[in-house]
Amino acid sequence: MFELYPWQQEIWQKLLQNQQYYCHALLLTGKKGIGKYTFSRQLAKSLLCYSATAEHIACGTCLSCGWFEQNAHPNLHCVIPEALSTDSIAIADQESKESSSLSKVKKNLSQQISIDQIRHLNDFVYLTGHQKGYKVVLIYPAETMTHAAANALLKKLEEPPADVLFILVAHQMQRLLPTIRSRCQQIVMPVPSAETSIVWLKQHGISDPELILPLNDFSPLSTWSFVQEQLTIPHQHFVDSIKQGQNFDPFALALSLQQIHLSTVVSWLQKWCYDLVSCRVTGRIRYYLKLLPIIQVLSKQIDLIAYMAFLRELNTHQKLSHHPLNARLFLEEMFIRYSFMLCGK
Repeated sequence: MFELYPWQQEIWQKLLQNQQYYCHALLLTGKKGIGKYTFSRQLAKSLLCYSATAEHIACGTCLSCGWFEQNAHPNLHCVIPEALSTDSIAIADQESKESSSLSKVKKNLSQQISIDQIRHLNDFVYLTGHQKGYKVVLIYPAETMTHAAANALLKKLEEPPADVLFILVAHQMQRLLPTIRSRCQQIVMPVPSAETSIVWLKQHGISDPELILPLNDFSPLSTWSFVQEQLTIPHQHFVDSIKQGQNFDPFALALSLQQIHLSTVVSWLQKWCYDLVSCRVTGRIRYYLKLLPIIQVLSKQIDLIAYMAFLRELNTHQKLSHHPLNARLFLEEMFIRYSFMLCGK
């Protein structure tokens, strides 16, 4: 079944109408939660389809489309970190899952693309394909390649085999090697407007999307996943605790949130602290719109310089959150540090 998000229709038409201008590698970039992975899979499916329509849309009924839907297409090779489930990627937009809690990811699996995964492409890329036409290599998220893996891929991009299309999908293009970026045709994926996102979310049964969307960086798929994974309840517990100011219990909060992926909890605190600082400086907030009166009161009590420094600390916490740490201890340390900030220590 052919599915694209409403905000992708225009770029789809432009891209598919100019297939003859494709280079050997495409780089789809943009923020998380806007459907880049879904778009890349639909593109691959259309290119591999035996009976694509005049609009270059996969027919959905030919043998090639059948293989594609079963994740068994001989001319498609997906390269993803071990920690991302290939089954869930095939069924739904993994990008929306990754943008939320990642609570189901096994911590002992790598969240990077290894050099061995890139080396395993050799037979697929250089040997004659099982079927005629394109062979497609899909790499997601491309910025998770290790330095060695990126260099191994670069060699393939420098001497591209005929009829092989590399599709790289990246949330943070700047993390890719400049030499890789320069060898790809870069396509910036459109970000839907807040109005478009709200309409789409309401159509998919999300109530009060105006309040939830800012908490998920204005990404509609992240917002949808936030609700589907039932993060609204733990997030409300976070809010109920953190808005108490100096009276909140860092140990109780850490205990209640230890099952949520650490990067998600860090993100919640980052947004909260950002709103406190922003309210103090500009009188406006970005994320916790419903809590504006409370934030206005708390923002008058903060040490602005100290909070700015703490926000930088949270950036470090965000990087550490992807490592296999003791979740409870990690959160206790972070919330205790925040409580000291409230006390002026």
